[in-house]
Amino acid sequence: MTTILVTGATGTLGRQVAERLRTEGADVRGLSRRSPSYAVDLRDGKGLDRAVEGADAIVHCATAPRGGDDLAAGYLIEAARRAGTPHLLYISIVGVDRLPLGYYTLKHRVERMIEDSGLGWTILRATQFHDLVLRVLSGAAKLPVLPVPSGVRVQPVDSGEVADRLAALASGGPAGRVPDLGGPEVRELDDLAGAFLRATGRRRRVVPVRLAGRAYAGYRRGDHLAPEHATGNVTFEEFLDRRHRRPG
Repeated sequence: MTTILVTGATGTLGRQVAERLRTEGADVRGLSRRSPSYAVDLRDGKGLDRAVEGADAIVHCATAPRGGDDLAAGYLIEAARRAGTPHLLYISIVGVDRLPLGYYTLKHRVERMIEDSGLGWTILRATQFHDLVLRVLSGAAKLPVLPVPSGVRVQPVDSGEVADRLAALASGGPAGRVPDLGGPEVRELDDLAGAFLRATGRRRRVVPVRLAGRAYAGYRRGDHLAPEHATGNVTFEEFLDRRHRRPG
């Protein structure tokens, strides 16, 4: 039986990856700060050697938007080296090498750390999750109007489809940088805001807001998009329908 360690196993993506791998018959070790079996804080690495020992592959889904991804990756890489882990699989984001955002810069740094680690590795970049777009719009909808950055397009992808891809990659050998995984549609953010309002029954005026800065300029250019890799199938409306569908 293949043994696979999944970091961030209680998160949106990691939980689904772990579920799929178990369904396929793998022995899955779910690692997170709240895991009942492998409770590890990757920011200090304590207990990481026990989790990594004997694993055939590691799927690294853990992330910290407030920082520390490079520190966590360093501990994980060192533990994988000590254990002789043959395959480290990392989920990254389309545009980490182009958009001047601190979080993206860290993700790109982690990519380079893994590439230079001497381990067998696979890196998959995906576009933004539907869940993230929903979270952003839900937060903005708390205001009397719904403000969105003007001229910004997004290509949201279903996290379940990303989990499917990661599970398939984890079952194979190291593949290097694999093709990006993008959502099925590139959409204007104000268009998605309208879909969100219709799905939730809210009434708000969508107000495009022009912002400043290099990151905003990158978003307007589409540095975070991968239209040539629109391989996802689930649209934002389908995602919303699934989220807001009532039993019965």
